[in-house]
Order: sequence, then C-alpha cells, then structure tokens
Amino acid sequence: MMLSDFRVRAAAVSVLAALVTSCGGNPPPRANRAEPVRQPVSRVPEQPVRVAAIPQTPPPAVVGESAIVVDVVSGRVLYAKNADLPRAVASTQKIITALCVLDAGNIDKPVTVEASDAACEPTKLGLKPGEVYTRRELVKVLMVKSANDVGRTLARDVAGSQEAFSNLMNRKSASLGMRNSNFKNPHGLTEPGQYSTARDMAIAARAAYRSPLLRSYAATKAFTFRFNDGRTRLLENTNKVLKTLPYCDGMKTGTTNASGRCLVSTGSLNGRSVIVVVLKSNSANIWTDSTKLLRWALERPAA
Repeated sequence: MMLSDFRVRAAAVSVLAALVTSCGGNPPPRANRAEPVRQPVSRVPEQPVRVAAIPQTPPPAVVGESAIVVDVVSGRVLYAKNADLPRAVASTQKIITALCVLDAGNIDKPVTVEASDAACEPTKLGLKPGEVYTRRELVKVLMVKSANDVGRTLARDVAGSQEAFSNLMNRKSASLGMRNSNFKNPHGLTEPGQYSTARDMAIAARAAYRSPLLRSYAATKAFTFRFNDGRTRLLENTNKVLKTLPYCDGMKTGTTNASGRCLVSTGSLNGRSVIVVVLKSNSANIWTDSTKLLRWALERPAA
C-alpha cells in the first residue's frame, strides 16, 4: 500500500512540473551548443557635408541688375542681388533645354531636320531639311554656339512640337525647385510671359553641372562641326570667360534686347566649385561682372 501511495505522489509531482513549464516557468536547460563567433560590424564613418564659407572680403560691385553666387556642392548662396526678380534670361534657358533632351534618353538617336526647325531668328547653325544628326551632336552645338535652329530641332524631336517641349521644360524646372520660372520656347528668344530668375537659373546650372556630358560641352572652347554634305564650320564658345579665366569651366551665355547681356558661368579652384549667374548686364560689363564674382568666390585659401 505504501509503494502504491509513493507512485501516485511521484506521478502528481511530474504533472505539476509539466504545468509549471507550460505556463511560463523555466524550461529545462538546453544541451550545450557551440555559439557562432560574431565579428564586429565595421562601419565607414560618414563624411560630413562641407558647407561653403562666405568669403570674408566684401563682394565686388557688378553692373548686372540680378546676380547670384552659389556653392556647387552645398548649394549655399554666397552672394545675391535681386536674385528672385523675374526677368528674361535669353539663351541661358537652353540649359533647361539640354537637361530635357538628356531626360528623354537615347542621346545617340538620329534626328532628321525639318523645314519648320529653321523658323527662328539668328543665331543659327544653318541646318537644312533632310539632314540627319544625332541628339548628341546637336546638344553640343546648343551648349557651345547657342544655335536657335538646333534648339527647335531638338524640341520637336523630343516632344513632337515646340509647345509640348515648353511644357516639358516647365515640368523639369518645377521638379528641380525652380519656383519663379515659365518657359515658352527652347531657345530663349523673347516671348510675353517667359521669364526666370538668377536663383532659378543657378538651380538649373547646378543640375547641369552634375552631368559629365553637359559639363564637358560647356567647357569646350571650340570644335569643328561637320555637316552632312562634308562642309565644316569652326564653332567657338560664346562664353568669353572660358578664354580669359583659367579655372572657368562653363556654362551658358544669353542675349536679347529684353534680357540684356546674361551669363551663367562656373569655376573650380582650391577644392571649391561655384556657379555665378549675372542677368541684365551690358556688353561692356558682362564678362568683367562674371569674372569678378568668380574671383571673389574662389581666389582664397583652400577650405
């Protein structure tokens, strides 16, 4: 009888132990297993974003009615004069034209010239209907020589019409954060309701500066263009600062009666790169305006 009672009590203890474990008690110890050796994760230290310092010397006086100097890397504005005043910017808006062509892709696509492409004022390259060139060839001419017939040819090829391409330009500028711009053609000839600002054109230039292709074209001092019939023409860059300031490396000129003389220029020196926009200057001062601002921003010790 005593043996039977012992067995009953042992069974009860086993059941109680099982209940305790199932209700969150400590489970029985697991068999020892070799734990994998975990290597420490090596992390590459994050590089701080360099914020450009504003030069300690006062900025030079410029004749241009609107101007801005922007650090390429950080986007910091180093100098501004009427930078948000809407005005005509002439052919400097071809920077947006070029960006829209690049966005369309297939840069080596052949483009057949049509008669309507020449329906604009000089400056022209002299394209003839039926001639065929690649988008790449035409974008280079656009950035170096600023040919208006080339702008119209690219616009029609990319969007189907000048109006549709203008819509592309406005969508592109809005996506870049250009808040005070409205474009109505791909070349910059004066039209009512077409305008931009120095600040907005600096934003466009900063986007173009990130494109190795556009940077190389904007920095081209001259090149020989070959027409389909074998004729050649030496095309010299309209940006004269490229030839007078060694560290200037682009970008785009513009001139109409409404806009005055305009220049978007870029330069790199001592580990810094800046964009200078000067609008509504004049023939006697546009090159010196831009040169003075580039020198003010860049000719100082490296950061």
